[in-house]
Amino acid sequence: MNKYKNQPFFKLALRFAIIFLILVSIMEIIFSIIKHGSFSGMVTQYFSPETWLYSLRRILIMSGFYGLFMAGYYKFIKK
Repeated sequence: MNKYKNQPFFKLALRFAIIFLILVSIMEIIFSIIKHGSFSGMVTQYFSPETWLYSLRRILIMSGFYGLFMAGYYKFIKK
């Protein structure tokens, strides 16, 4: 039996979204440090006063869509 079928939809969506948010944030930070060759390059790209809101909004929207999609998949489609 699928263990996700008995959980509330929004709790399941939130769980998937938080996991996605954490993993994608860590991956983006690591790849940015590698790309720029330094920690300050990553800070400039993601956390400068002009770009931090865009970066945060983009990751939150992506994780929200992913959470809803995966919760719907595990709750209603997967058997």
